[in-house]
Amino acid sequence: MTNSIHNLDAFTEKPIIVSQQKGLHAKVFGKVAVLYGGRSAERAISLISGENILNALKQQGVDAYGVDVDQHLIHRLVEEKYDRVFIALHGKEGEDGVIQGLLQVLGLPYTGSGVAASALAMDKARAKLIMNGMDVPTLPFGVAKYVDTALELAETIGFPISVKPVAEGSSIGVTRVSSASEIPAAFDKAAQYGDVLIEKWIDGTDFFVSILGEQVLPSVEVHTPGGFYDYQAKYESHETKYICPSPISEEKEQELRDIAYRAFCALGCTGWGRVDLVQDNHGKFWVLEVNTIPGMTSHSLVPMSAQAVGLSFEALVLNILAATLSSSLAEKIVGEFAQV
Repeated sequence: MTNSIHNLDAFTEKPIIVSQQKGLHAKVFGKVAVLYGGRSAERAISLISGENILNALKQQGVDAYGVDVDQHLIHRLVEEKYDRVFIALHGKEGEDGVIQGLLQVLGLPYTGSGVAASALAMDKARAKLIMNGMDVPTLPFGVAKYVDTALELAETIGFPISVKPVAEGSSIGVTRVSSASEIPAAFDKAAQYGDVLIEKWIDGTDFFVSILGEQVLPSVEVHTPGGFYDYQAKYESHETKYICPSPISEEKEQELRDIAYRAFCALGCTGWGRVDLVQDNHGKFWVLEVNTIPGMTSHSLVPMSAQAVGLSFEALVLNILAATLSSSLAEKIVGEFAQV
């Protein structure tokens, strides 16, 4: 147990569940804008996540509207008099603090992490520097603006390595590289999205830990047919296997959740999110990244973890939205209609 968390057990019990009855307390949220789409490379996934969230809110009687983010966003938010916002944007301009800053200036409560935490989590390099400084286990890495730097970093870190964009999600632009000859092509693939992260690659087991409020949900162990949880494996393949709760010992599960929660807190994240980790052949866990707005598609991992503790997709979405209410009001609602 680390000094960062003194009461981890309290975070790993069943989360408090807002009532799932249709229409109950729906009016307390007022008029809700679900922001999705946008201009990032993850637009397609965001549209799916947003539609799923929007439908879940509407089914529970919430006065919710989908808003595909474009240059008219400010006008729409002001003119249509929204009371709060559910952010379902992925990637740049949605997950990196840009939208969060705009909403903060407009005085609109929104779901998920704030400006600073969103920006840090999206920048994988700076996020790793902070996590490393707070004793969260991260793999050796470096940032390259040019292919020559990438080659130098690869030789220092040692193959195999991961070559990926510093600020993209959904495994976009990621390549596993096992020799110097593969670097130029991998670098060009990643560089189209900005600076490139060169990181030690671990051929181990992938784990994903979701966080809802101050609750650490059961981990998900993922196995892919190609051994790499890339875009195709995440969103298109029907052969990817998800196991939740993960088939590991209670001790290892506790260790995994501890590390994930420390990573989440190290970046100042709040509301909800997901931490991606890998376990090496010696049983050690390494944090790969922290996602402040994870996917909410049929293949997504946060709903799987929530389901493992009896939380439906609809209730999960309502819980995330409830965090935008004033603390006293949120506590009142949850206190009156909690299920243990």
